[in-house]
This record gives sequence, C-alpha cells and structure tokens, in this order.
Amino acid sequence: MKVRIIMNRLTTILLLVSALAIAGCSRVDNAQETSVAGGHGEMAAAEPAKGPHRGRMLKDGDFAIELAIFETGVPPEFRVWATNDGAPVSARDVNLQATLTRLGDVKDEISFAQQDDFLRGDTVIYEPHSFVVAIEASYEGRTHRWEYDNFEGRTRIAEDVADAAGMNVEDAGPATIREGVTVYGRVVSDPENVSHVSARFDGVIREVRASIGESIEKGATLAVIEANDSLNDYTIKAPISGTVINRHANPGETTDSRSLFTIVDTSSVWAELAVFPSDRTRVQVGAPVTVRTAIGDISMDGEIALLSPVAGANQSVTARVRLENSEGLFAAGMYLTGEIEVAQYEVPLAVKRSGLQTFRDFTVVYALIGDEYEVRMLDLGRQDATWVEVLGGLDTGTTYVTTNSYVVKADIEKSGASHDH
Repeated sequence: MKVRIIMNRLTTILLLVSALAIAGCSRVDNAQETSVAGGHGEMAAAEPAKGPHRGRMLKDGDFAIELAIFETGVPPEFRVWATNDGAPVSARDVNLQATLTRLGDVKDEISFAQQDDFLRGDTVIYEPHSFVVAIEASYEGRTHRWEYDNFEGRTRIAEDVADAAGMNVEDAGPATIREGVTVYGRVVSDPENVSHVSARFDGVIREVRASIGESIEKGATLAVIEANDSLNDYTIKAPISGTVINRHANPGETTDSRSLFTIVDTSSVWAELAVFPSDRTRVQVGAPVTVRTAIGDISMDGEIALLSPVAGANQSVTARVRLENSEGLFAAGMYLTGEIEVAQYEVPLAVKRSGLQTFRDFTVVYALIGDEYEVRMLDLGRQDATWVEVLGGLDTGTTYVTTNSYVVKADIEKSGASHDH
C-alpha cells in the first residue's frame, strides 16, 4: 500500500511566478489584413469592416467580397458574397479558392461553388477558427488576392517563463479509464489487533505498571497480582505490542474476573465502507479502493478484503479494507470517503483532467506547437479522477499543457482575441 498525502497550496510565490508568465507572454494580433492585387499591398484597419451578412469585407479596387463563417443548422462553412462597385455580382461569375494555414503549417484547401446568390465552401471549418486566411478570386479576367490573420485562443510564451510558472506538457495518447463507485465510512480498529487482558487467577492487585495512552511492548509487565488461593504474587504481561486504551485496575482492588486492560496495535486498521444496494452487484472482493479522510487530505490505496453478508438498517452492506498504519495517520472513528474501482476501459486517446480549461462554451486543452500555445476544443467521453477520454478535437501525439494551464488561458484572455465569423 502506498500513502499519498495530497497538499493543495496556492502560495504567494506561485502567484508571482504566474504574473511573470503573463507579463512575459507575447501575443499574436488577429486583426492584420493584407490585400494584394496587381502587386500592390496595403494594411487594413485594426478592426476589419463587416458586411450585411456579418462577414469580413475584403476589397480590391471596386471589387469586394464578404467572407463569413456560416453555422446555422450546418457545420461551420465559408460563404462568400461578391460585389463590384457596390453592386451585387452573380456568384456564377466568380471563381474562388481559399487556403487556411493552421499552427504547425497544416493547410486546409477550400473550393467554392455557387449556391443561390453566394459561393459556398466545400470544407467544414473545424475549431479552433485560428489560421492565416489566403483568398484568391477571379472576376472578369482579373485576379484578386487577400491574406489576413484570423487567430483565436493562441499565444506565445517563452520557454524560460513557462518553466518558471511551473507549466508541464505531455503528449496525448492512450490511457486506462477506471470507473469507480463512491462510498463512505469510517476507520475502525482491526479486531485481530485488539487484546483484552484479565488476570489468570483472581486476587488482589498489588501494583499497576501501565497507564492509558501508554505504548508498550509485548511481554511488558502490566500489573502484579496476589493470588487468592496461594497468596503468591504473579505478573500480568502484555500479550501484544500496542497502546493501552482502557485500564480497569488500581492497587488494592480485586480482579473479579474482569478485563483489566485493553491494548490495541494500531499498525494496521480497517476501513469500513457502506456499499448501497444499487452498487452491490458491481463491487467485488479484491476490487482496488482508494480511501481518503474527510479532513486532512490523507489517502491510501488498498483492496476490498471482505463484504459483509448482512445488510444494515439502511440496506447497505459493509466492505472492509485493511489499511497499513505504521505512521499512525488513521485513528479509529475517523470518517472516510472511498472510491471503489468497478471497471477499467482502455481508450486510444485521453488527456489529464489537470490540463482542462474552459474556452467560450468548450472544454479545452492548450496544445504546444513550437513556442506557441493554441486552444483545442474537445469532445469528451468517459473519465476518472486522473484521465478524460477524448472522442474528437485532438490528434494523438499532440503535446498539451498538463499543469498550470491557467497561465495560458489568462494570457489569451488578456490579449482579447476575438472569434471572427
């Protein structure tokens, strides 16, 4: 068995380190736009102009297109409306191609076809909507090109700053998800380690050499008794090593066949956990268990040694787990929470719960590519205390932040990067 003492601390030093990390981060502007036509380029305004369909306006002389991500009732897709000198242009007269370059030089090539009065892209614009957009449009024998950054959920953090902030990364991959049942109970003394000591022959107690709370070794003298029949003295010795928790003996008293001392060896104790009927069929002897104290954040791993065949007044049955207690971390009567493992699932892709953050309406992790961090929106499946299965939104082998990912989140939020549709 392995004892884990879990200590959750938020210290002033960590706050200062996190502040340094945020202050030391460089952000990528998502508003830069370049229009290229006939070899002439110009920088657009920081806030891109919007069209009547709430898309981004891209202009080159009299010719302009409105590029919007449309996702009402369909997966996100590009739709484009064209105008020339302010007048609508038939979509059939425009030839359009788009290239999205994502972090890591991943390119999505998009072709467009006419639908009603607009051009519709043939590719789903999957999350995150963070990429360099390159557009090429041909109309009446002239080619128009635009390129702009559309970044969201992305930032750059220097390696030394990330290290100082305690950020750790791992590669996403397979994991074992352990399904558990939560139960409650308390610590009790191991009945095999409790000894009730009485006099072998009744008589008068002459000496008492053990006190309540005293730790004694096996064979130590507890009391001296004068036997009634022989009037000879004999000693009562400790049958086990442990702590004296009860004493019913004082000099001058008679023994009267009663228990004089109770000694408990606390080097091991029992966890008694209540398993309710709804979970009884899933819980088996030998199942792994992690128990935690209600106060003090002490935890230990063990396994179910036995299940009581008798239900209690609340219809629960008692599951008993032996706990190694040589360090005295568990005391009889302490309340416990237990997590009993009832199933295991091998999943091809999972991430650690410690790396999860929220971004807009998504649960996310932050992928690290080069020296840049970028959000990855996740579709999640089964989970346990450590791992969460990933059903979509992340590629196997992606390096992601597992510890102190809030540093990345804070820096991205500070940058104010928008979600541009």
